[in-house]
Amino acid sequence: MHFRLESGKLKNSCEEKLQKTAKHLGLSVKLMPRHIAIIMDGNGRWAQKKGLPRVKGHYEGAKTVEKIAQLCVDFGIQSLTLYSFSIENWKRPKTEVNSLMHLYTRYLVEIRPTLMRNNVKLIHLGRVAQLPLSVKKELAKTIELTSTNTGMILALALNYGGRTEIADAAKKIAQKFKKGELRLKDIDEHCVSRHLYTANLPEPDLLIRTANEMRISNFLLWQISYSEFHVTKTLWPDFKKADLEKAMLAYARRNRRFGDIKPQLKNS
Repeated sequence: MHFRLESGKLKNSCEEKLQKTAKHLGLSVKLMPRHIAIIMDGNGRWAQKKGLPRVKGHYEGAKTVEKIAQLCVDFGIQSLTLYSFSIENWKRPKTEVNSLMHLYTRYLVEIRPTLMRNNVKLIHLGRVAQLPLSVKKELAKTIELTSTNTGMILALALNYGGRTEIADAAKKIAQKFKKGELRLKDIDEHCVSRHLYTANLPEPDLLIRTANEMRISNFLLWQISYSEFHVTKTLWPDFKKADLEKAMLAYARRNRRFGDIKPQLKNS
């Protein structure tokens, strides 16, 4: 299994995959995104279009998650962040929320062999306390099981909100300041970043949103300052390899200047 390889070899393996993908797409590896974030939208609409209950769309969306995560591993992507359930989603009908929580509980168990086979490390973004006990239990088990994996990082934003994340970071910083662990001059952008849920992740290069919605929906508000956006009409359950490749090609055409006049060179 891949997770038994040494980390240096794994990094080389990821880089080789990225180079192979770049060649397949006709791109320089310098133009490839290393961290992709996705707002997975359209599950309910997909089901309604087919005359099915909304929850059926969520089950189909879960299948797409596994397919796209596998593709990202195969492509050599270093980090994949998925917006799965927002803090605002608790406002949805109780029956739909309960079905989603049941789906998360089951999925977090069923995905473990795939994560281990592909050397993927699962991390969680969001508040844990509000989640049902069954979800918290299986989430903790899957995170622990994959904690030593050194391949792609799969970040699951579950019970997540961008504003809440920044507020939680501010509380942590304030507590450390109160204890004398931080000085006022220590509090800068880097300090804030270190106290976010995403402290150990690079900022996303590419943010994909499905279902043709033109909004951020309180997702990674701090981290996507200079991310490139790609919006597609495709509903999440229908999102396939061709859609992912199209997004990556669109990203490669962007002139990323980060506030400068000249484009910033990407790491090869």
